[in-house]
Amino acid sequence: MAIRRCAAVVKGGRRFSFNALVVVGNGKGQVAWGYGKANEVPPSVEKGVKDAHKQMNRVNLKGHTIPHRVIGKYGAARVVMLPASPGTGVIAGGAVRAVVQAAGITDILTKSYGSTNKLNIVKAAIHALTQLRTKEEVARLRGVAL
Repeated sequence: MAIRRCAAVVKGGRRFSFNALVVVGNGKGQVAWGYGKANEVPPSVEKGVKDAHKQMNRVNLKGHTIPHRVIGKYGAARVVMLPASPGTGVIAGGAVRAVVQAAGITDILTKSYGSTNKLNIVKAAIHALTQLRTKEEVARLRGVAL
């Protein structure tokens, strides 16, 4: 998703390290993000993937879209997600697009507000997806029949 380089100034010059933001999903309603840091790029990506696999989240889908409108918040980042009709495609920015495609959503409308920090936007998008509830689940939680 994103790889950043960090420089520590030492006696002989600059010493670089790398950190990687990774989004993983199975394309069938599970998604997670991970963050890895190392002195080279490949180990930082591997650490990020390993971190992501530890915190997989289940997402309730309705076909190839989401069941209802939802807003995810993290810090100053806000992500609004709307269900879309079949054939619409993924209308999303880079960070949110990676999250919804990893989750297996193919038709969705999204808009992000506030912070443009990729890490915060990814966290807000996953927060939004974890709030999704199907009609049956809401009926069960409320104890009523729909």
